[in-house]
Amino acid sequence: MNSISMPSSLVLQLPSRHLSCHRQLHSHYISNRTVACHVRLVSSLSSSFLSNSCCSLHTRQSSIGAAVPSNDEGPVSVINFEEFAEKDWSFLDLEDSNSVQHKQNLGRIISAGEIGETSRVLVLIGSEEFVDQLVDTSPASPLHVIHDSLFVLAITKEKYDKVKCWHGELIHMPAKWAPLDVVFLYFLPALPFKLDQVLGTLAQHCSQGARVVISHPQGREALEQQRKQYKDVIVSELPDKMTLQNAASNNSFEITEYVDEPGFYLAVLRFSRARN
Repeated sequence: MNSISMPSSLVLQLPSRHLSCHRQLHSHYISNRTVACHVRLVSSLSSSFLSNSCCSLHTRQSSIGAAVPSNDEGPVSVINFEEFAEKDWSFLDLEDSNSVQHKQNLGRIISAGEIGETSRVLVLIGSEEFVDQLVDTSPASPLHVIHDSLFVLAITKEKYDKVKCWHGELIHMPAKWAPLDVVFLYFLPALPFKLDQVLGTLAQHCSQGARVVISHPQGREALEQQRKQYKDVIVSELPDKMTLQNAASNNSFEITEYVDEPGFYLAVLRFSRARN
């Protein structure tokens, strides 16, 4: 995987149009001293996902400037991301995110994971609000987050320094995170892989009895509306029960719960590794 090593202090020069709605930048810099509109990227963030990024940052050497002095942090590397086109993930922050029903749906998804105090939990393509509620209500430690958005990961790391964030493809996820006990495929339709490949990859990282929770807090109807507006992000479907059953059985999973309502989708798979 392509990667680039980052120093302990990092400034990203980013055009404001690439930040998702409700978080538009009024300056071009995201630094490790700024909160709110400017997101801090600390050394643990750069080491945990930027150094493993599949953005091919090293191919943009012409955009990387020389180190510049900082008042209190020593040399700071400046990277110009004018050519870096982040996809629009604003649809993950739903308009009714503060409604009682929406919070209940998120709670229903989290409860399906049956998280224990020692559970190793992974969230794939999660929303900011989902991670917030998961951290607030879950006893799990450690928590891992994989996302295609550098902005979402930076915001997550700013809020929760102990959360391990990684920017890259699912199929290249860090082996050291295994074994996972709970996996939330919060927005499966954004993953550019077939369901068999997704479950096959997770099977290599799951513990015996691990639970994989596939969800959409607003269901298929909302997904179809989102697809019309975000065609470059939403590239697959929520699986029907038969499709899910076939993919699950091919990869040592079994369906323990399946809900496909107009306004809510939830599928829970349990992993059972074949014993010799």
